[in-house]
Amino acid sequence: MLIDSHCHLDFPELAENLPLLIRNMGEAGVGAALCAGVTLERFPEVLRITRDYPNIFAAVGVHPDTQEGREADVATLVRLADDPKVVAIGETGLDYYRLEGDLEWQRQRFRVHIEAARKSGKPLIIHMRAATEDTLKIIREERAGEIGGVFHCFTENMATAKQAVDLGFHVSFSGIITFKNAADLRAIAAKLPLDRLLIETDAPYLAPVPHRGKRNEPAFVSHVAAEIAAVRGISPEAVAEATTANFCRLFGVNITHAN
Repeated sequence: MLIDSHCHLDFPELAENLPLLIRNMGEAGVGAALCAGVTLERFPEVLRITRDYPNIFAAVGVHPDTQEGREADVATLVRLADDPKVVAIGETGLDYYRLEGDLEWQRQRFRVHIEAARKSGKPLIIHMRAATEDTLKIIREERAGEIGGVFHCFTENMATAKQAVDLGFHVSFSGIITFKNAADLRAIAAKLPLDRLLIETDAPYLAPVPHRGKRNEPAFVSHVAAEIAAVRGISPEAVAEATTANFCRLFGVNITHAN
């Protein structure tokens, strides 16, 4: 069984076809998925999806580069994370890619999420783009490694991957790993400890080969698993078994019960 550790089923591109997507998951051997929050305003819809589908779990957070809507505070995040279907805080982190000027507000938001994770006992889902040094610095300063989590949609170098693992985090690979120009990323996936790997789609984005350029969906996480299996020289079933066990251990989820 496979698990998509990061997707956005509440986004319009997917929400309008949820019954079909859930059916596709089952046919592809994907037993569960985690729907990551990006705003507090959208979170009720995320939670509704988890009510309708027992094998869908949620994370609550405000995306690093979101500048509209309510700002998250520790008390609100902790309260929302108390729901049994909420298994993580996030996605959170730092994203300097499209933003300029003083981004202290983003770093403060990240610190709030880390404190909420520590207080709730729920792991973090880390989004990091063009902000590696500051992300790792804040993780160390706030002792985020004590609660752990995952660097989702990893696209950094081996040195950063090793730091993430050393800090107590997992590393998750998306469909990017199947792209022709992702040889360096495949090399990282081949060398990291198998018990620290997760797989994801980040749907509706980043559809893997052979679906590149199309709308992504959780069923396509099977292609990510197959690519990791190929570069590690093991079977796709071994990747599925390991990444599913890693997901359940990290997020405290019993998938057998969920289904």
